Amino acid sequence: MDSRKNQHDVGYKYLLSTKRFFLQLIASFVSRDWVTDMKEVDIERIDKSYISQDFQQKEADIVYKLKHRKNQDVIFYVLLELQSTLDQQMPYRLLVYMNEIWRDILKNEHQSKLKKAFKLPVIIPIVLYNGKNNWTAPTEFKEKLDQAHLFQDEVLNFKYILLDINRYQKKDLLQLSNLISTIFIFDQHITNNEEIYTRLRETMHILKKLDVEEFNHFKNWLEKIFINRLPLSYHTQIHTIISKANHQEVDKMISNFEEGLKRFIEESQQKAIAKGLQEGLEKGLEQGLEQGLGRGQKQKAIEIAKALVNKKMATHDIADVTGLSIKEVEKLDRE
Repeated sequence: MDSRKNQHDVGYKYLLSTKRFFLQLIASFVSRDWVTDMKEVDIERIDKSYISQDFQQKEADIVYKLKHRKNQDVIFYVLLELQSTLDQQMPYRLLVYMNEIWRDILKNEHQSKLKKAFKLPVIIPIVLYNGKNNWTAPTEFKEKLDQAHLFQDEVLNFKYILLDINRYQKKDLLQLSNLISTIFIFDQHITNNEEIYTRLRETMHILKKLDVEEFNHFKNWLEKIFINRLPLSYHTQIHTIISKANHQEVDKMISNFEEGLKRFIEESQQKAIAKGLQEGLEKGLEQGLEQGLGRGQKQKAIEIAKALVNKKMATHDIADVTGLSIKEVEKLDRE
């Protein structure tokens, strides 16, 4: 597994392991009636992974249990699908994980409770995706079943919620104005350094209103995740800037970040120019040497040809011996 991808997965898992930020994710990006009933006090993180060995190198997962109305449990299964290429078998993979959760519940439930009234909890699968390409995998399980349309309700089916980070509009993320939306803004595909400056400036007002815990999570994100998008030789400088930052000096952090990045870009450009000049000089000297040698060899051939002309050797033979053209030899014969 790519260590940067693994670190990215761990970064999201670390962030969403905090109940308030998981709830912020759901409240910000899932438009369902039941979301309004969710409260932090009613959710509990299940510290267990249900990813099988077949897929453990592909993603990370996080599981929460919600105590819903009338003490009914609802399981939220969040799959962190942070690959640059998506898997068309996602519905099947989710089914495997969901089945593992239900199997685990049945195995650990006391037999006396497994009566007629017993029901398995609802599982809400959620896929968090940050790839550059559009998500084209089916979001409904029956789309992976051959001829499913012929059997309608008789076939197994479920849908999962897709949170596609790169498909959110920046203006909408800015309007949400919270930690999760800000991290999404920086996790989106950014094509140039100027866009990094722009996003730093545009999120400044959001960062200023974050509390200490939120700001520390944002710093951790910049230092552990976002920094990997920048050249390795620049990491030490950025680590220093971020480590010294605090939530009361956001302007200073962004200014230092921007100034440092600009300075690094200028230094990189200067090095590139110097390298280009050096390579050009070396190439010029090499070409000059080749040209000089070529001219020396040509002069030597002419001198030999003149001597052979004086000895009355046939023109075509002189051309063969010296490498000169017949016209060049004839010209020497006339001189």
